[in-house]
Amino acid sequence: MVERVHPDDRDGVPAVAHSAESADAGVVVRPETLLLTLFGIHVLDHGIALSTRSVLTVMAELGVGEHATRATLSRMIRRELLRTARRGRQAFLGLTPHGESVLREGLRRLEGPVVDRDWDGRWTLLTFSVPEARRADRHALRTRLEWLGFGPLRSGLWVSASCQDVSPALAELDLLPHAEVFRAEAFMWTDPVRIAREAWDLAVLAEGYGRFCERWSEPARGGLGELARQVRVEAEWLLLIRRDPRLPLALLPEDWPGVAAEQLFRSLRWQLARPAQQQAAELLEFIVDE
Repeated sequence: MVERVHPDDRDGVPAVAHSAESADAGVVVRPETLLLTLFGIHVLDHGIALSTRSVLTVMAELGVGEHATRATLSRMIRRELLRTARRGRQAFLGLTPHGESVLREGLRRLEGPVVDRDWDGRWTLLTFSVPEARRADRHALRTRLEWLGFGPLRSGLWVSASCQDVSPALAELDLLPHAEVFRAEAFMWTDPVRIAREAWDLAVLAEGYGRFCERWSEPARGGLGELARQVRVEAEWLLLIRRDPRLPLALLPEDWPGVAAEQLFRSLRWQLARPAQQQAAELLEFIVDE
């Protein structure tokens, strides 16, 4: 017997797949990002698996066709983010332990603030030199450093305004022998505000937050139902904060739009939680994931 979902408020984390655009703003959100967000909100910690049919229904409303959704789901299964189960003729999709880990990391980031209001003035400096023969590992390390809030200041020198433990990322890639990490303060003529401008493209970040506010200041925009709107809003927000190093306010321009965007996102998240849950109970089919 197929039961109905009773979701609460959980979140996903963005990743890579084919792209889809918002109906009203042309903002690219990849299908894998949308799927992970859907599973983060409505599957993580529920012990359930969603029917492929109901996943396809939600993705169709989000503007992603059946072929693209199935192709993305296949990749996610190969990457061990999702696993399948069958009940009769129906296929169901549940999270793997790896998928749960990815989503929990996204939830941790989503719950955090976009600015640091308690900065002690110290920086984390990471210097590394990866052999050319390990170019793929070097690219993977840079991707992980960006997720952790680091920015490239000079060739081989990355900085973060927070106290970040980068050892897990380095150890995972077997790069600990190729890197050194320091905690330091700006000294003499070195201007921390200039460092922030050089290490991160603050104009691009500000533009992203500004567009988020323009797009979602009217919650009913886009003609989406509550469930699809919830997924879309959280997916877009996760894309924004994935690129955001969460700098101290002292290093950011005045009237930083990330603050207003965060207030809007928190409000939307609260407003959409109950109606999206009610719609999910009507649309999403699930089984207990054993």
